[in-house]
Amino acid sequence: MKRCLMACSSYSNEPGDKAKAAVQVSMNEAFSKIDKAVKRGVLHRNTGANQKSRLSSAVKQAIDPLPSK
Repeated sequence: MKRCLMACSSYSNEPGDKAKAAVQVSMNEAFSKIDKAVKRGVLHRNTGANQKSRLSSAVKQAIDPLPSK
């Protein structure tokens, strides 16, 4: 999760195609690790779902920020 959140913050600072791809790759890797942890019983399924939700909202906020009023 931390790598994905760091990739989101670096994309926010310097947006670009390469940084956007890094965000997508890190999110996919994080989702995979969370799913494996849930499957093996390390994490409860609700905890895994909560972490995936937080990651996806952070990625969405980094890639498509809301316009300021």
